[in-house]
Amino acid sequence: MKCVITGGNVKVLGRAVHALSRTGDELCLEPSESGLSLRTVNSSRSAFASFLFAPLFFQRYDAGGPQPELCRCKVLMKSFLGVFRSLPSLEKSVWKCLILLSPGAERLVLQLHCKYGVTKTHNLALQQCQRLQAVFDTQSCTSTIRAPARVLAEAVVHFPLTLAEVTLGTSPGGDRITLRNYVEDEAEPSRTMVTELCLGEDEFQAVAVAPGSSVTFCLKEFRGLLSFAEAANLPLTIHYDEPGRPVIFTLDDPVLEAHLVLATLSDPPGTSQPPTANGSVSHLPPPPDDITAPMDDFTDDLESYMVAMETSGGEGGPPPSPTFPLRPPPEEEEEEEEGAVPGTPPHKKFRSLFFGSVLTPGGPSPVPPPQEVLAEDSEGEC
Repeated sequence: MKCVITGGNVKVLGRAVHALSRTGDELCLEPSESGLSLRTVNSSRSAFASFLFAPLFFQRYDAGGPQPELCRCKVLMKSFLGVFRSLPSLEKSVWKCLILLSPGAERLVLQLHCKYGVTKTHNLALQQCQRLQAVFDTQSCTSTIRAPARVLAEAVVHFPLTLAEVTLGTSPGGDRITLRNYVEDEAEPSRTMVTELCLGEDEFQAVAVAPGSSVTFCLKEFRGLLSFAEAANLPLTIHYDEPGRPVIFTLDDPVLEAHLVLATLSDPPGTSQPPTANGSVSHLPPPPDDITAPMDDFTDDLESYMVAMETSGGEGGPPPSPTFPLRPPPEEEEEEEEGAVPGTPPHKKFRSLFFGSVLTPGGPSPVPPPQEVLAEDSEGEC
């Protein structure tokens, strides 16, 4: 694989890497005839992001011969991000970027050709690679919103950077779009600040939503893609369905495509909706030391929202089963339970985009009984 990027496209690539770094800690590079794909997923498998750069984006693009899958690789996001850390410096001093990877090589080579004949070469160590792809269908979503990135960026700026989740919804009449910070049911109203913004239909390029619908998703990953869309002056399209189904953010351009798929908060067990006609119910075995999730939480459409993970080492073994999620070692679970603060509310339930499961961390550890402290008798009482 050999990719040559020149001019302002070097900074565009750097902005894409910055947006991907908001989602995962590992970066997968997969060349193909349609272009170079950069993909990542977070550790809890509840967020997936990808950028596809078409061959026209590069000055020269060589996918790696008749078998481009041999050049598929994975590197640490921190290492790859370090090459494009300073975006202003890329625009001022770098005029060409070269990405090289030979089949069977142990390192990915990135060269930055700067002014005055300076060349910076970075050799990034490769990790064991698997094919990473989220299967989703935007056409099946009942609600679609398309808006300029500037409008959404001006709305999101009113929320603090420490805010974890935000709720996107519509008014009962469907004529207004609302953005509101998510507040847990256990929070005290007198000590909670609620921020809500209402936007009219004239602020958007296209609105086709179900009246009264709403979804809650993480704000961190959304900010990353939104900053890229605002810098590239591209409109952002939001596709979503009922709570518990993934929300999909897309960017379309002649030379690149971007997708961000985020899990959403599911409804409480008493208000969960039944599965669709083509949906399927998955009964996953509960973890040994975890709280058993209610059966209504597994009414997601697993056939439409799971990730196909296929090993690329040429081994003849079957791919990992999407039915059984990967679980952390028991030692890590015990450490997390010991570090839990007594009295904190339970964690929210996000559906996993990869296996359709519900991520329910263990509850808070019980409060230890108070220890009796005995003080010595004073001299007057002796």
